Amino acid sequence: MKLKYEIKENNQSQSIHQILINELSLSTRLLSKLIKNQKIRVNQNICDTRNLANSGDVIEIDFATPENSSNIVPTKMKLDIIYEDDWFVVINKPAGIPIHPSRLHYTDSLSNGIKFYFDSIGLAKKIRPVNRLDLGTSGLVIFAKCEYIQECFARQMANKIFQKEYLCFVNGILEQKIGTIDLPIARKKDSIIERCIDKNNGQPSVTHYEVMKEFSNYSLVKCKLETGRTHQIRVHMAAIGHPLLGDTLYGTESSLINRQALHSYRISCIHPITKNRLVFEIDLPIDMKM
Repeated sequence: MKLKYEIKENNQSQSIHQILINELSLSTRLLSKLIKNQKIRVNQNICDTRNLANSGDVIEIDFATPENSSNIVPTKMKLDIIYEDDWFVVINKPAGIPIHPSRLHYTDSLSNGIKFYFDSIGLAKKIRPVNRLDLGTSGLVIFAKCEYIQECFARQMANKIFQKEYLCFVNGILEQKIGTIDLPIARKKDSIIERCIDKNNGQPSVTHYEVMKEFSNYSLVKCKLETGRTHQIRVHMAAIGHPLLGDTLYGTESSLINRQALHSYRISCIHPITKNRLVFEIDLPIDMKM
C-alpha cells in the first residue's frame, strides 16, 4: 500500500512537505502521522520533509501502518464484492443490513463483515465506509482501505466528482417527468431519526430525478444526488407528494415490498491513485424487480 510520486521540474522550488500537500492532497493531520511514523521516503531513504525537492527524485509514502479496529467485532458473512484493489473495496449491500454497528446491530452490520474480511486477508486497518446507506436501502457501498483514500473520496464528494445515483419506486404518477428538488432538510424536532423540509434551518439539499417507467399507480424513478443528506431521496420524494413504496417513515406500507424501495445502483468517481474514471453499476435486487 505505497504511493509513489516523481518530483517534476516545476516542483523544485517547493519543499517536499509542500508537494505532499499541493500535489498529493495529503491533509496536515495525516501528513503529521506519516512523518511521526517515518513513512515518507525520498529515493528509498527516510527524509526531512522540510527539504527542497530535486527534479527526478521519487517520493514514496507507505500507508500500511497497522491500525487498531478492535472496537468492531469481526463477523463472518457473505459479501457481494463488486470491485477490489489495494486501496478500496466496493460492496453490494443487501437491504436489512446496517452500515455501522449499533446497540441493536452490534455484530451483524456490514462493518462487522468487512472487519472479518480484512482480518482474513491480513489487513490491519480501521473500517472506513466512504458512503452510507440506510438499513432498508440496498446497493453500492465503498470501504476505503486506508485514511488517505477516505480523504480523497471525501474531497471528491465535496467537489461533486464522486457521484451517486439511485433507483426507487414511488407512489403515483409524476406530472413532471424530469426535474430537480431543491428543498433544505433538517432533523425533525424531538426525533432522532426522522428528517423534514425546513426552509429556515435546513441544510441545502438537491436531488435531480427522472421518471424511467410508469405503472398503474406507481413509478420507477432515477435520482442523482447533488448533496448527501440523511434520508434525502425519501424526504424529497415525500415532499412532492410521491413517497417511496414501502417507506413507513415518510409514507405508508406497501403490498409490493416490505422496505423502502430504494437502491444505490451507480457510483462514478476518480480512482485516487490511478486517476482513472471509474463507474460501478449493479442491477435492481429481486424484491425491486417489479
